[in-house]
Amino acid sequence: MSIKQRIAKRWAKRAVNSTAKWAQRPIVTQQKVLLSLIKKAKGTTFGRDHDFESISDYNQFKARVSIQDYEGLRAYIDRVVAGESDVLWPGKPLYFSKTSGTTSGVKYIPISKESMPTHIKTAQNALFHYIHNSGDASFVDGKMIFLQGSPILSKTNGIDTGRLSGIVAHYVPTYLQRSRMPSWQTNCIDDWEQKVDAVVNETLNEDMRLISGIPPWVKMYFERLKAKSGKSISELFPNFSLFVYGGVNYAPYRGVLEELMGKKVDSVELYPASEGFIAFQDQLDEPGMLLQLDSGIFYEFVEADNVFDNNPPRISLEEVKLGVNYAILLNTSAGLWGYNIGDTVEFVSLNPYRIIVSGRIKHFISAFGEHVIGKEVERALQDTLKEQPARVTEFTVAPQVTPQEGLPHHEWWIAFDKQPKDLATFALALDRAMRKQNTYYDDLIAGGVLCPLIVRTLPSDGFEQYMKSIGKLGGQNKTPRLTNDRIIAEALNKLFKTK
Repeated sequence: MSIKQRIAKRWAKRAVNSTAKWAQRPIVTQQKVLLSLIKKAKGTTFGRDHDFESISDYNQFKARVSIQDYEGLRAYIDRVVAGESDVLWPGKPLYFSKTSGTTSGVKYIPISKESMPTHIKTAQNALFHYIHNSGDASFVDGKMIFLQGSPILSKTNGIDTGRLSGIVAHYVPTYLQRSRMPSWQTNCIDDWEQKVDAVVNETLNEDMRLISGIPPWVKMYFERLKAKSGKSISELFPNFSLFVYGGVNYAPYRGVLEELMGKKVDSVELYPASEGFIAFQDQLDEPGMLLQLDSGIFYEFVEADNVFDNNPPRISLEEVKLGVNYAILLNTSAGLWGYNIGDTVEFVSLNPYRIIVSGRIKHFISAFGEHVIGKEVERALQDTLKEQPARVTEFTVAPQVTPQEGLPHHEWWIAFDKQPKDLATFALALDRAMRKQNTYYDDLIAGGVLCPLIVRTLPSDGFEQYMKSIGKLGGQNKTPRLTNDRIIAEALNKLFKTK
């Protein structure tokens, strides 16, 4: 065992022990985080406007601070962006994480000097937990790649601004700099296809051991490696042992990626967001990701079915239940308060508190009252692939309310890397799986309101072509798995001229 591996294992043990201290006292930990956030922000504009000075518990906090999204906080955020100090959090942000929103246009998510270290520490802890639990630290002796956005930052009234992944690139520890790939120059390439080609050229003959990124873009990287070399990833990188991912559910990509890899590789799931690093997979053999309770975020939850109600009931961690679909709210050390980030989560363990990401609040189908969510379509497809072998690279689902003929239905657009033997049989199996996942959908089919779903096939790179056509190829961008409108469906129809 190398010296680097010995050191990594020692650090890993410390990290796991540190995590255990707060994980064993979750409610007390969260209460301390809330009171600490309130104390630090009481002198800010937001703190004065909401009488933080008199808040001493959670009930008082939620009575004063309403649930809000970016638009709800925009009056404050715009003042921060304009250069004003002490608005949402003491001082000015260290960075703005620039993201694109469907209703708010460009969003500027503040990252403070207090919140930035939590992004870095949590990412490191995810790897330390893997090392400790697997006993394998061999990846530290080879090369690692993080497929991410450009680290080039712009200025917004003196504040460094860029994509979260580009910001994080500035914080790679010194001891990893020699192992980290791609090169700085390659990482700065904006055009994603050019960037992937450059990454392929740089890594083709390297000892790659850890590969990290959003699954669809890692898939693209693997495909180009294979096309250039004629070899599987395991043949190119025999010591490749760990895949780290986030952003989307890995399960729909697993078959395709494992085929490209040529072997099974351990994986670790992360749940990072511009607003904060929320969770990571802390155990290889347990479902879900460990909610980060001691990272400057106080969490609140609203049952997803109630989130659009006026003043919906919201709860703290101690009241959550297993198997309930919750919208997750954040209160952070960067000054986001009662902030609905748009994700839904489900608890799979309460000791410790582990979650899965079940979907997006705005990504659902309820054109007929069925309220289908992301988790349901993903599980239906996974179950179908067990029964009807095929390889799917990506998919999205949309309602067809006014078909030219026949009953309304759900329309699935699926890019296959390997098509099923019989598409009609596959579609029927998928419809059965969906009916098991969602009772409302089952009732609509049984009642003759909807006909069984229809599958539209696309080339294996169909969604890459689509993302390129709208200028969102690569980086942190990803195609929604389902929408309640037909914007994506009609764009795909136009792009591929399907019938």
